[in-house]
Amino acid sequence: MAVSTSVPSAKRAEGGPRRAGGGARAWLRDLPSILDRPLTSYYLLAGTTAMLTALGLTMVLSSSMVDSYTETGSAFSLFQKQAMAAAAGLPLMVLASHLPVSVFRAVGYPALLVSIALLLITAFRGDAYGSGAVRWLEIGGLTIQASEPAKLAFALWGANVLARKEELKQLGDWRQLLMPLLPGCGILVVLVLVGTDLGTSFVLLATFLALLWVVGAPGRLFLAMIGMVVSLVSIMVAVQPFRLARVTSFLNPQSDPTDANFQLLHGLYALGTGGVFGVGIGQSREKWGFLPHPESDFIFAIIGEEMGLIGTLVVVGLFGVLGYAGLRVAARAGDPFTRLAATAITAWVTIQAMVNIGTVIGVMPITGIPLPLVSAGGSALIPTMVALGILLALAKSEPEARAALAARGPSRVQRALGWLGLDFTATGAAPKRPAAGRADNRPRSTQVQARRNRRR
Repeated sequence: MAVSTSVPSAKRAEGGPRRAGGGARAWLRDLPSILDRPLTSYYLLAGTTAMLTALGLTMVLSSSMVDSYTETGSAFSLFQKQAMAAAAGLPLMVLASHLPVSVFRAVGYPALLVSIALLLITAFRGDAYGSGAVRWLEIGGLTIQASEPAKLAFALWGANVLARKEELKQLGDWRQLLMPLLPGCGILVVLVLVGTDLGTSFVLLATFLALLWVVGAPGRLFLAMIGMVVSLVSIMVAVQPFRLARVTSFLNPQSDPTDANFQLLHGLYALGTGGVFGVGIGQSREKWGFLPHPESDFIFAIIGEEMGLIGTLVVVGLFGVLGYAGLRVAARAGDPFTRLAATAITAWVTIQAMVNIGTVIGVMPITGIPLPLVSAGGSALIPTMVALGILLALAKSEPEARAALAARGPSRVQRALGWLGLDFTATGAAPKRPAAGRADNRPRSTQVQARRNRRR
């Protein structure tokens, strides 16, 4: 009887009250109760991730067909690589979404060490493409950009460091807040800058500030860190002539329309051509040799041209929903690591999206970072999908979400991974139910003896 009575109550808690009536007015009236459901964060994250990934595959195919055919003779060569990366990232995301939180705490340190090693190898043995920046590394026939998984490694490592210090009540001293978080971030930023990747450096520094904000750093310390970040970014811009040229050209886009501002202006042309509803998917004109990198850095411009203002607002809205869901996970977290890790991952993905969109619409200098889940590039897509899988697992670790999932029982994926010996009790999986229709709370030895007596 215990099982049969607990399941409906959990379903009622998850589904919320049902009211009579329909239409938009009733839906808006029920919106607060819908947003207060235990698994709202999980479904919002899963839905936005799926829609952004599907949109990304569609737009990579549309924006890369011309360049792919010119370079390889096939209009689908770059899309096939992106589809393979998505096919590899999907099972990794599903696996991450079913792992216990303790696994994410454990992998932070080794992931950071591996990222530092890959960045060091890239600095000495890396390859340069396009602009001449040494950012890529060939491993086993695969070309990866080591700075992309470094974002995920820093988010998990930084969250674990601060969570452990919070659990040990060591955050009263400002030195405990910065050590070893600041040196770890500094090492990654320096190694990333060796490859002249200012955009990724900015994302790492923004994630660092987000961790300090959530952990409750004093106002003076936080302002000092902001000043340090601004000064560091200014120095990084000033020491490289091409970065300084990007900033000056950003301030006056019409100053050099055929060289420094060529990409920015054609991105704005693409957005302007799209109008409200766009020219249609696949009908872009700027991708025919006018807009450089239409499938990666400036894919948002192609979205605006082919899908119009409506399409760009949908993309911005999806990232807004993703950011809301991630911060909701952090706000409802029951332990420090979940709160910090959810904040770090959400800050990384949403800030990177804001920077990419800002560069395309001309309100920020061009940094060369991709639009998460949408731009071409497996090195960026797979770590982002894994990070969102981790965020899904953190969403399921909310106390109310654990109760709702426990009432449902283990899913097929949990059963399959449980067969491999993995423990999912930390993510709220329910224990196996007894074969009978009612719960049996007697000791196991008593149950075995009772079954033997029945056979006799």
